Amino acid sequence: MKARRDGRIFDAVNLIALLLFVLVCLAPFLHIISISLSSSRSIMSGEVSLFPIEIKWDSYKQVISDASMIRSLGFTILLTVLFTALCILMTIAAAYPLSKRNMKGRKLFMFVIMITMFFSGGIIPEYILVRNLHLLDSIWALVLPGLISPFYLIILITFFQNVPDSLEESAEIDGSSHFRTLVSIIIPLSMPVLATLSLFYAVGRWNGFTDTLMYITSPEMYPLQLKLYQLVQNNMISELLQMEGASGHAALQPESLKAASVIFATVPILIVYPWLQRYFVSGVMLGAVKG
Repeated sequence: MKARRDGRIFDAVNLIALLLFVLVCLAPFLHIISISLSSSRSIMSGEVSLFPIEIKWDSYKQVISDASMIRSLGFTILLTVLFTALCILMTIAAAYPLSKRNMKGRKLFMFVIMITMFFSGGIIPEYILVRNLHLLDSIWALVLPGLISPFYLIILITFFQNVPDSLEESAEIDGSSHFRTLVSIIIPLSMPVLATLSLFYAVGRWNGFTDTLMYITSPEMYPLQLKLYQLVQNNMISELLQMEGASGHAALQPESLKAASVIFATVPILIVYPWLQRYFVSGVMLGAVKG
């Protein structure tokens, strides 16, 4: 009885600690939501904390009415889908042969891949390479340089090595080629880890904007995070406020517009998580265990 009671107390303490941890993690996000929904008066008076005061939707209406934000959202979705699909395709193409221990030169390839995890050519050589390939101011400048992540590649290699050899041997006996075995057997078994890596690739590309600052000059190719960066740096605040003033509505606070823009840029990628949640934990664990 004492052990059972001690176990219940331990579980209760853990639950309370986890709830407090979740609240601490959610507090900044809830604060941003509250600012985006609160009135200008409550924001100026400092009344807003975790809950909105005098709920107003004007900031969201102003952000959505900005054609450049909508265009950036569409371009970011296209860029993220294209980048994620190509990254997964190339990672699979590289991981499958490298998972074969009898592959000639495998140790050399793995050594080179490991080096890139710790050292890079640098920003200037990378920019010169992109420029010499005539990729500046094109979508490929945002896709090709980060096509394969060495860390994610190693995770996938480890997972492929854990697939029983008997499955591939049976397929070879039936006359299956390596490509057919990969498509028909290996990839269906790898859906948890592939879904997890897809999520990592997608989130990384969705949140990226530094490469756009270096390679892109056309405003129509600005991703959403770069628009948000410009907004936070006050480069777009005056334009949005002028648009709002011309519409004849009550004056909005810059903080409210910034908060609404942050939520506008965050919610789309958050919607993806529930669809891949069931694969997430199992995918990470399967790719991390070496048999």
